[in-house]
Amino acid sequence: METTEPKVLKIFYCYARKDKQLRDEMDLHLSTLKRLNHVITWADHEITPGEDWAKDIDRHLNDADIIFLLVSPNFMGSDYCYGIEMRRALERHEQKQARVIPIILRSVYWQGAPFSKLQVLPTNAQPVTSWPDRDAAFTDIVTNLLPMIKDLRNQLKTKEDWLAEAEALLAQDALKDALEPLN
Repeated sequence: METTEPKVLKIFYCYARKDKQLRDEMDLHLSTLKRLNHVITWADHEITPGEDWAKDIDRHLNDADIIFLLVSPNFMGSDYCYGIEMRRALERHEQKQARVIPIILRSVYWQGAPFSKLQVLPTNAQPVTSWPDRDAAFTDIVTNLLPMIKDLRNQLKTKEDWLAEAEALLAQDALKDALEPLN
């Protein structure tokens, strides 16, 4: 029996359009995870002409496994980001349908916001733009996401997926490794 690949996780960007450049930088830093088929990302720039943009956003927001809240003054000031997208994202998080990750892009007062009870990134909630090297900030974010992504992908494996993985390892005479998926 062949092993099945774990599900590719869908990431939804909840952000203010004025932060598009920072969103693009974040997306670039996810390139390795995309190439390894761990994640795919979606943002509103992918809405095609003639589509109902609100329905398209809702569909992707409701299908996402991970929702990034890209926090900035623009995000906090946006009725749509803060009031509609974030509210729905947090509902899905509370229902354990998705994982919400607040990412502090720029300095803004966010303590007391509905997402403030969640662990934020980057490390120590230091805004991306305040790091001496933005690439280091985005690398810190991706590095901290890796264990959560691995855990989510494992949670989505079926019993059959785990058995197939164990059988494949047994076929390779990797008895010790084969016991891990069974545990």
